[in-house]
Amino acid sequence: MDLPDAIRKRLEDFSRNVLFDQSGTRTVARENDTFLPHDKRLLSSLHLQMSLYFNMWFFPLWWISEAVMLHLKYPALPDYYKFILVTVLILMTLIEAIRLFLGYSGNLQEQVPELAGFWLLSILLQFPLILFQLFNEAILIQPLERGVHIVLAIFILAQVCHTQGKESLSDVL
Repeated sequence: MDLPDAIRKRLEDFSRNVLFDQSGTRTVARENDTFLPHDKRLLSSLHLQMSLYFNMWFFPLWWISEAVMLHLKYPALPDYYKFILVTVLILMTLIEAIRLFLGYSGNLQEQVPELAGFWLLSILLQFPLILFQLFNEAILIQPLERGVHIVLAIFILAQVCHTQGKESLSDVL
């Protein structure tokens, strides 16, 4: 299943201008590499793929624990936080499904627009939402929630770093 042409074109333009170098891709071959020609471009990342795989298996655990904790603390929350937390849970579920799909297809098929969409969803939507749930003490954060939010935030941060071609988090920080 491919992205519609209009979305693909916009993501290609974004990724060419913002995420990657002027040619639109990252060069993996080094000067002393003899097994890859210097004009060969690769976009897939084993680290990103492993992180996506483990995230795919962790997300249902995160969702179940978040739903149970929301059910338990729901009566003690103010009405506006009840609405906000239910909305955030629904949004994060939809965004995470789309984000993981784009990450998988973009990384495995070496498609830059899908990786750009994955990166944008991660940075602009998913990371701020998980930080909201992690640091807003007014939503009565439980220890289980804090733990699973930290793990999901680490997954998202690691995936964003690997999408940018970084070897580790220390390269970004």
